[in-house]
Amino acid sequence: MEITCYRDNEKSRESRELLADTYNLAITLLARSDGKHLFVPIRNMQYMAIVDADEFVFIDGERKCWIDIAWQNFQRKNRTALDQPITYDAVYYRENLSEIMMRLQREFPLALRTMINKTSLKDSAHVIQFPGSAH
Repeated sequence: MEITCYRDNEKSRESRELLADTYNLAITLLARSDGKHLFVPIRNMQYMAIVDADEFVFIDGERKCWIDIAWQNFQRKNRTALDQPITYDAVYYRENLSEIMMRLQREFPLALRTMINKTSLKDSAHVIQFPGSAH
């Protein structure tokens, strides 16, 4: 799938935190995908999330290719453990998106979980038996 997205001028920006589970799941799914981007349909909102290594963008199904909100500048290095939330910048390209942002924070993790449940692992796993192991 290929989508060309556009941005209006930035309207506002705020620092936020994303739960570790959500961020880690998005990055895990991205790593499993065949491309540099992961497309995540958020059906309950008629939105599409496009995830890459540096940014998550959200486009409204009605506006097609125009980015409404971008989550950028993930502060990965500030975490000391993978289960800690990650700080990022939420960038708004339209006015009055606070309600949409609240819904995205609730619905995006659900959409990711739906994807992981439908995604099969491509590679097989192997258990390595170490010398002296009792099992």
